[in-house]
Amino acid sequence: MAYKRKRKGGVSVISLITDFGQNDNFVGVIKGVILSINPNAKIVDICHEVKPHDILTGAFLLKSSFKYFPKGSLHLVVVDPGVGSERKNLLVKTKDYFFIAPDNGVLSPALKDQASLKIIEITNKNYFLKPTSDTFHGRDIFAPTAAYLSKGEDFGKFGKRIKSIKELSLPQVKITSKGLIGEIIYIDRFGNLVSNIDKEMLDNFIKNKRFRIHIKNKTIDNLSHSYAEGTYLKLLALIDSFNYLEIALNRGSACNYLKAKKGTEVMLAVT
Repeated sequence: MAYKRKRKGGVSVISLITDFGQNDNFVGVIKGVILSINPNAKIVDICHEVKPHDILTGAFLLKSSFKYFPKGSLHLVVVDPGVGSERKNLLVKTKDYFFIAPDNGVLSPALKDQASLKIIEITNKNYFLKPTSDTFHGRDIFAPTAAYLSKGEDFGKFGKRIKSIKELSLPQVKITSKGLIGEIIYIDRFGNLVSNIDKEMLDNFIKNKRFRIHIKNKTIDNLSHSYAEGTYLKLLALIDSFNYLEIALNRGSACNYLKAKKGTEVMLAVT
């Protein structure tokens, strides 16, 4: 690409979240495009093992990750079952970060509480790879946009300003006569079950009272501080490093033990 621009500033880091996996060449090609345009780009892999087309998991991983990066970082998310359709390609700027992703809701949980939101629909084809594929926008649109932005290209030159993006809400916790009812929204590679009940919700609900956590046909009556508490293969609950209520098994997989999956109900009841 011979399109030259004035260079000033730039983003500090480009992070990647995709559902491409590691068995194909997709991730490597995206990195190759970025580095061809900006050889000095700093690229960090957050995750490429999102289940294919699982927008909700991509959104959860982004929401849980982006704040741990240096201010000025750009987060590129490619979980895109609608590639080639009429959905928009987004470039978003907040007070501290940039985001690039398809307009399918994957950004909305992370952006919910962000200040100074500016949204661009990426339309300037001068920045696209040629020819531009309808099936690989990650390579031909998102990667070069990220790369040129990382070199200091002006945010407003990539397209037109728009006012809103598609919303995607993480499953909501319900308060009923039985208790606080949430569900499993993420399962990590250790088989730990992450619920949508966060520490603030839990504290506000129990208010220092005794409580029990119910999942499948099992009951847990206290919170542990680490995965190593208790005996081997003991089922436990704890507030994880991202402040969500998590169900785990000491040196085992809570997912396999409980035969749980995303959407499995978790109930917290005061006793």
